[in-house]
Amino acid sequence: MDRIKTTPTPLAGLVIVETAVYRDARGYFTETYNLKDFSDAGLPMVFVQDNQSYSVRGVLRGLHFQKNHSQGKLVRVLRGEVFDVGVDLRPESPTYKQWFSVTLTGDNKKQLYLPEGFAHGFVALSETAELSYKCTAFYNPAEEAGIRWDDPDIGINWPIHADAVILSDKDALLPFLRDTECVTGIKV
Repeated sequence: MDRIKTTPTPLAGLVIVETAVYRDARGYFTETYNLKDFSDAGLPMVFVQDNQSYSVRGVLRGLHFQKNHSQGKLVRVLRGEVFDVGVDLRPESPTYKQWFSVTLTGDNKKQLYLPEGFAHGFVALSETAELSYKCTAFYNPAEEAGIRWDDPDIGINWPIHADAVILSDKDALLPFLRDTECVTGIKV
């Protein structure tokens, strides 16, 4: 493998990223982000913030986005396994309201790049999961928004029974997309 491999998804701009992993008896080494390699691969974004979360099995976080100061995100799992989802919230996009998922694990080292204008969410499938992601814009609490994980107009096929989902109080109160005034700064 080259130093970086990108695989486009059916949703424009949403890309699976794999970096070269060098393994031996001691363990492994991988360079998870290199501005030059990403730029050469057609992903010239610059990141300004890194975040990390820890979740137990069944924790579902999302679907989150920022309204006007949208964030692109490069998501990877350090330990464990998550079902990671991006939802296209760009009204001008031919894939508006469509979703894509990929299983990210600490072992497969895959990353998912979600461009600006996507909602992001994931559910922890392993006993515990640590997720790390880089953002192209700073977190702004005044711009924080989200849509329900089980929105029927989006129809994500989560690999977990609804009774087993663990939500934060805030995520449990998120609106359906049809009830959202502002999505990435544009009325829907």
